Order: sequence, then C-alpha cells, then structure tokens
Amino acid sequence: MTEPPAESLLFDVPPPLTPVERLLHLADQYTQHNDALDLLLVAPDPPAPDAHASSAQRLATDTQSAVKAIHGERLYESVELTETVMRLRQLVFLASASVDFNVRAARELTALAPEAAVGCAVTLAGETRRRRWATAPAPGDRLTASHRTALAEIACGHVVASSSLGREFTRSREPKVLMSTLRALETKGLVERTARSAPAAYVGGPPLDRVRLTSAGITALASVIDAPPGLRTAPGTTPRPLPATARSR
Repeated sequence: MTEPPAESLLFDVPPPLTPVERLLHLADQYTQHNDALDLLLVAPDPPAPDAHASSAQRLATDTQSAVKAIHGERLYESVELTETVMRLRQLVFLASASVDFNVRAARELTALAPEAAVGCAVTLAGETRRRRWATAPAPGDRLTASHRTALAEIACGHVVASSSLGREFTRSREPKVLMSTLRALETKGLVERTARSAPAAYVGGPPLDRVRLTSAGITALASVIDAPPGLRTAPGTTPRPLPATARSR
C-alpha cells in the first residue's frame, strides 16, 4: 500500500487549542465528571470508594496544563490575570483532594468547577484582547445575542434536554435556554446532546441529556466570549449560587 505524502498528513492535524478554548474544554470535562458522579450516587449498587479517582486525577492534570498554557502566553501580570491563575490552582487542589474522599464528598469539591473554568475563560479573553490592543470580533449573522448567551450557559453545564409525551424540552437556569435556541445551535453544529448522561430532574426519574459544546462551539464561544449574567464574580472567588433550575419549552 502506498503511503500518503508526509505533507498531506499536516492537513489532518487540528490546530492546538488556545488558552481560552482550553478553559472552555476544561469546563466541559468537569461537567462530565460531575454528571458521572451524580449517576453513580443514584445507582442501585453503592459506588466503589475510588470510582472517581482516575477522572479526578486527570482533571487535576489538565487544569495544571491550562495554567501552563496561560503562562505560555507571556501576558503582563495584572490583578485579574493573577486571580485567574490562582482560581485554576484552587481547582487543581480541589480535584486532587477529591481523590481521597468518597464519591459524595468528592462531588461537592468539584461542584462549582465548570462555572469557575468559564469565568476564568471570560477574564482571560478580556485580558488577552486588552493587552494585545485587540477588540472582540463583531458577532455578525452567525451568532445572535441569545445564541451567545446559550453557548455560555451550556459551557457552564447549566443546560439539559429531555422529552415527555412526545414533546422536547430544556431545563436550564436563568437566563433560560429555549428549545428553539438549542435546535438552532445544533443546526449550526455548535452544540450536541449526550443521551442520558445527566442526573434526573426528580428522584426516580430517567437520566437527562446533557447539552454540550462541540469543538466548533468552543471555538465560536471563545471568539466572542463576554461576561454573561452570573459570571461577573472575580475568578479568585467562589461563584455565587444561581437561581433554581427552571423548565423552558
């Protein structure tokens, strides 16, 4: 069999993630981790004490890699940048520490990690633009304001979907993400649903479908990311609790 020219292989290699994209991907990893722990906690059989250990260790490693990527940008120091790095190092500590706890306690340690990672991405994007004299690109026709808000909420792990009596619906926090918005983003290839991967809406109910950003969605959000409601806390602090889960149709 003839091997393809070496030059052609270069086009199959995706570009490396930017530090902001890396943080949005990290938020998704924490959401998947938390969902997995939630499902373990309601499984018929009690989970093994170390069922979450390998996932937590991987998160700690990936978060530390994100810190190194930020340092690799060689941005001038600032209070905002310092707090961003500090918050990420706190996540490294929490993920690492959770290995030594049982699943229920471990779940509490990483509960706010997705929001924290997105908050750090917001700050880093702003700092990068400001220090390189760049402005956020115009959203244009590709992403409306509601689309950008929905992408940010999805990145935080706030959106799930399901169906009942033949009707699809979403569950999200404020601001609500409507099913029509979700479908529009799916059509654009920016989000996807992972079936039955999120905890049920009520005790004994079926698992819900987690809504996640695709690779294209991460890139799109990273290019226009701004501070949506609920993410305006400094990245060095614990994000404030958001309103109770609401159903939107």
